Amino acid sequence: MKVNHLHNWNLSLPQAKALQSKLASQIEITRITTEIKLIAGIDCAFTDKGSKIIAVVVVLSFPDLKIIETTFAIEEVTMPYVPGLLSFREAPACIKAVEKLNITPDIFMVDGQGIAHPRRLGIASHLGLFFDKPTIGCAKSRLIGSFEYPSAEKGTFTPLFDKDQIIGSVLRTKKNIKPLFISVGHKCNLDDAIKITLQSTTKYRLPQPTRIAHETVTKLKTAH
Repeated sequence: MKVNHLHNWNLSLPQAKALQSKLASQIEITRITTEIKLIAGIDCAFTDKGSKIIAVVVVLSFPDLKIIETTFAIEEVTMPYVPGLLSFREAPACIKAVEKLNITPDIFMVDGQGIAHPRRLGIASHLGLFFDKPTIGCAKSRLIGSFEYPSAEKGTFTPLFDKDQIIGSVLRTKKNIKPLFISVGHKCNLDDAIKITLQSTTKYRLPQPTRIAHETVTKLKTAH
């Protein structure tokens, strides 16, 4: 798959934060109008020594969620851990893995934040600009924002607020199990993100695209 190369990754921390603020203005929040036939899940893991990162991309048919293609990439870690700058650690490996795809997904689901981010550019939004495709942030925990828990039933959700702005949703994907934090990455709206996440969720807490990517990257981690 062809990927846009928007910038290099050799940046200082202040430069990285400034770039996030600049790129955030390019995020498109809009309804998806094209048919989704292929959905990709992306997840990452660090090797035990923390010097390398492994990124996995799993492409599934949609809506029946059958595995079509899987790729991965291993890259050296060049950015220290700084809250809010996750994409500068993980995105280069994600991009390398996506570039190996023989097919082009219609939408990406990323284990991480979209616009539910202090500068409105989490890894799902950052990658969405590189891929120029609809992208959903599907995070297991909150980075910023305030919320009330949704009721215990699957499919219920509540807004995630940053002050008076809705930046995402807290979505129950399995009854009586901790919710996920869903946000727009790029080229979709929050209604789309919630709907597609639920359509991609079977009997597990995590939707199939990111769940399978997580399982795959965990196996690769033990082998490296």
